[in-house]
Amino acid sequence: MTAPTREVLLLDDDRWDRVLLATKGEAAACYQCGTCTATCPWGLVAGPSIGVRSVMRRAQLGIDGWAEAVWRCTTCGACEEHCPHEVPISDVMLGLRSLAWEERSVPHGLSGVLWDMHWDGNPWGRPPSARSAWANGLDIPRFDATKHSVLLYVGCTASYDRRGQKIARAVVSVLRAAGISFGTLGDEEPCCGDPARSLGNEEYFKRIAQANSHKLAAERATDVVTVSPHCYDTFTHYPGIGEAFRVRHYSQLLRDLVAERKVSFAGLEPTKVTFHDPCYLARHHDETEAPRTIMAAIPGVSIEEMERSREETLCCGGGGGRMWMETLPEDRFATSRAREAAGTGASYLVTTCPHCISCLEDGASVAGARNLKVMDLAELAVLAGIGAAAPTEASR
Repeated sequence: MTAPTREVLLLDDDRWDRVLLATKGEAAACYQCGTCTATCPWGLVAGPSIGVRSVMRRAQLGIDGWAEAVWRCTTCGACEEHCPHEVPISDVMLGLRSLAWEERSVPHGLSGVLWDMHWDGNPWGRPPSARSAWANGLDIPRFDATKHSVLLYVGCTASYDRRGQKIARAVVSVLRAAGISFGTLGDEEPCCGDPARSLGNEEYFKRIAQANSHKLAAERATDVVTVSPHCYDTFTHYPGIGEAFRVRHYSQLLRDLVAERKVSFAGLEPTKVTFHDPCYLARHHDETEAPRTIMAAIPGVSIEEMERSREETLCCGGGGGRMWMETLPEDRFATSRAREAAGTGASYLVTTCPHCISCLEDGASVAGARNLKVMDLAELAVLAGIGAAAPTEASR
């Protein structure tokens, strides 16, 4: 009987140094407990959970195919919520992706996304001259720091994706109803750099961030409000954030206006809604209350929470650059999420992210949730008749 052959793997200190350099040393904090594997949402669908400790060890050893699992990560942060050593696992995975770029272990088509960003200024490969076409007929002014308090940053998805364009138009309606003085950069608006960062091309992202920081400074923008949580998160990684300018997601601005009683809602007929927390708000930025404060202020709306909500939200599957990669139908988290939402008896599944909208609408269709309508919070606010609050006796 022939003895089975075994592959001999040699520990390579230089290889481990490359992993540590790519992950900024954060990989060293992992002590292989496996909690991340247990909490990874991939375990809820057909694909196996991502074993982060296994990925790091395979990267250290240089085992063929080590990078495959790295590209499945949605950077949702669910693993980080329970990591006993508070390892920034999402950043570790992005760092390992940068190593995968160096070794040409990248899924087919992703380099094209970055080339689209380079040539066209957006990952959709659409003409820069069409960036503000979503705003046709809205007469939105070009941002002028002497006239406008807020720079509305629309982002690539809300500018070019047809469904996302409806969200952008709804956000404009909300800002106008609230009496906010704002403008956009029109066709001059640059990509924030989220695709480059989420796909692990750190050096390209740094160049984008530096160029955009100079542009925002030249525009004298001090208050940037975004449509997408991904743009919001990306801006927080820019140099000078919090000093030269502050950035908010539009739901945070609207939350403040509701709290200050500067806006009101005509209301809806008694309606049940459920809210899907985007990972890049709930987990990456601990923002779960702003959307709920807004919905609670709408007469007639009752909120039915899903079992997995707030920091325990279930990822839609579109983060971490997964919007630019193919996901098999049986591996889509959004289908499970749509079923969970339908189980609450809600008429509306509300969220605050264009990526989530795209994934959840697809999930609702696959799940057969015909009575569940997916909409953005801004769209719900418009439907509920948002307007400037009537002045009180004290304010007259």
